[in-house]
Amino acid sequence: MKQVFHYFAPCPRGLEGVLAEELAQLGALGIAPTDGGVAFHGDWALMYRANLHSRIASRILWRLVDKSYRSEDDIYKAARALEWPELFGVERTIKVAVTGVGCKLKSLDFIALKVKDAVCDAFRAQCGERPSVDTANPDLRIHVFLTERQMTLYLDTSGEALFKRGYRRETGDAPLRENLAAGILRLTGWKVDEPLLDPMCGSGTFLVEAAMMARHMAPGRWREFAFAKLKQFDAALWAQLKQEALAAEQPEAVTHIYGSDDTPDVLMAARANLASAGVSDAVVLEEADALERSAPVEHGVMVCNPPYGIRLEEQTWLDALYPMLGHALKQRFSGWRAYYFTADLRLAKLIRLSASKRTVLFNGALECRLFEYRMVAGSNRKQD
Repeated sequence: MKQVFHYFAPCPRGLEGVLAEELAQLGALGIAPTDGGVAFHGDWALMYRANLHSRIASRILWRLVDKSYRSEDDIYKAARALEWPELFGVERTIKVAVTGVGCKLKSLDFIALKVKDAVCDAFRAQCGERPSVDTANPDLRIHVFLTERQMTLYLDTSGEALFKRGYRRETGDAPLRENLAAGILRLTGWKVDEPLLDPMCGSGTFLVEAAMMARHMAPGRWREFAFAKLKQFDAALWAQLKQEALAAEQPEAVTHIYGSDDTPDVLMAARANLASAGVSDAVVLEEADALERSAPVEHGVMVCNPPYGIRLEEQTWLDALYPMLGHALKQRFSGWRAYYFTADLRLAKLIRLSASKRTVLFNGALECRLFEYRMVAGSNRKQD
């Protein structure tokens, strides 16, 4: 009988549904989406696969404690009761992070200190020394989540956040996180054999993520994970899973992925990222103005993250841009599904097209929308 462990995968808010579908495809059981992530359970190998293959999760957290509390001392006792030296060696550095929703205790920083003390006290009692704290680049991260009366303690099996794939070489202004881009692609319903266009591609995040999906490339193929620093790490099993992932890749798969931008330096960044990910030949990239370029083929999916303004002069410029985007869609992209991801909620009104779907998403704490426009000739223009 395989041992069952309980996990939680946080993700950008709004992507919980597509993350739940992805985890089910990976073999997760007991899938329970909640605000900001998905709880699930399975064996140790499932945790390896989720880290290696999840395009949407931010981390894979292993749940060690889930119980009620009333005071800081209760939290200390719950953490102290764990056999920490059985989980990892004293030479590993640690970091404790605490978040709370409705927690009535005075200081989350003090709770983090109490949990750190509990871990160190467990090591001192068993082996006479304690692990060091490294807040910048720890070997292992411990996460504590508190509601008003319930504490949940997790050990982070991922290490660096999973959106840090390891391929990015260049960034544009405020690049889209890779897992948010992958989740948006899932929300559009894009299939890997459909044409895809990003006409404002920036540093190429949508393009790289789409090409990796089309070629069945695991997003974690380039990077290392914190679970390799746990005593329970099974190197042979991990090597087998990585080899299976590499064998499943389809480097010769025909793709129909297109990208463009009107700034040469930005295109250079996109080309660097495509090359680093090994998918340069999967994407047709060109210099073009999004307002002037034509559809590369008759039907397909357009997805992009247009600029949005903070300052007044930027908003004035966008007031003129958005109607022109709508006009370009109407004139040149009949037969396409178009998706705009934006934090500027004025886009839906100013683009002067009727959105067929509006999905609420969050980019960090920033509330955004994914607007869908189905471009059927003569049917989308709003009446004046």
